[in-house]
Amino acid sequence: MTSDNKMHIEGRLWIAREASNVAGHGRIDLLQRIADTGSISQAAKSMGMSYKAAWDAVDAMNNLAGEALVERATGGKGGGGTRLTARGQRLVAAFRLIEEEHRRFLQSLGENIEDFADTYQLMRRLNMKTSARNQFYGKVAEVRSGAVNDEIVIELQGGDRIVSVITQESTRHLGLHPGAEVVALIKAPWVIIVDDAAGSIRMSAQNRLCGTIAKLARGAVNAEVVVQLKGGTTVCAVISNDSMDELALSEGKQVAAVFNASHVILGVPAY
Repeated sequence: MTSDNKMHIEGRLWIAREASNVAGHGRIDLLQRIADTGSISQAAKSMGMSYKAAWDAVDAMNNLAGEALVERATGGKGGGGTRLTARGQRLVAAFRLIEEEHRRFLQSLGENIEDFADTYQLMRRLNMKTSARNQFYGKVAEVRSGAVNDEIVIELQGGDRIVSVITQESTRHLGLHPGAEVVALIKAPWVIIVDDAAGSIRMSAQNRLCGTIAKLARGAVNAEVVVQLKGGTTVCAVISNDSMDELALSEGKQVAAVFNASHVILGVPAY
C-alpha cells in the first residue's frame, strides 16, 4: 500500500451523559441552526431533514440530557418559535471547543495503530444500532427474583419507573443489581395508549406511564403518538388512525402509555 492510499482513522465526536450519547456532530448542527433561525422547521429544512425527524432528535437529546436543551417559545409579537435553553447553548459551545482536539487525537491514533484494517473490521462488528423507537437510560432500582424469571425495576431520569421481565440467566449475564446502569428498549407498536390517566381501568400490563400528549403525527394508516411523562421523558406509541379518532386524541390531552414488562428489552454499557 502506497503512502497516498494509507488508511487512517476518522470519527465523530459525541457528548455523553453517563453511558448514553446525548449529541454528536449532526445533532449539534441541528441545535446550532435552531439557535440561528429560531425555528425547528427552518433548521430541519436547511439540513435536508423532515420536521418529524428533527423533533425526534430533539426529544432524544432532551431525554438523554436529563433536562430540556430546546424549548418552544409561544406567544409574543413574533408568534413564538423554538429556542435553545441555557443548557443547550452551553452544550453547543462546549462541543465546538473540543471538536478540533478530537480530530487531532484521531489523527495521532491512526498514525500509531497496528493492523488497522483488521481492527477496523472488528469495530464495525461491535458497533450495533437498534430499531426500537423508545430508548431509555436509567438505573436498576430493584431486582425481584422468581422461580425462573426476574422482574427488574428501572428508575428513569425524572423519577418514572418501568418494569422488565427477563430470565435469571439474563440477569446474571448482564450483571444487573440495584444501582447498575441499564438501557431499556421498547418498540413503539408495543405501547398502548389509554384514555384513562387516572387509572380507573384495570389492565394486566405492569407498565403504566401517565403523561400528556406532546405530539401527534397521522400517517396513511397509523399515527405516531408522543407522550411526555411527568418526569420529562417521552414515550412514543404507534397506533391506528381509527384508534386515534376513537380516543379523540389531541396534543395536551392526558393519557397513559401502557406496555407489558416482557416487551422491555434491557442492555448494559460495554466498558
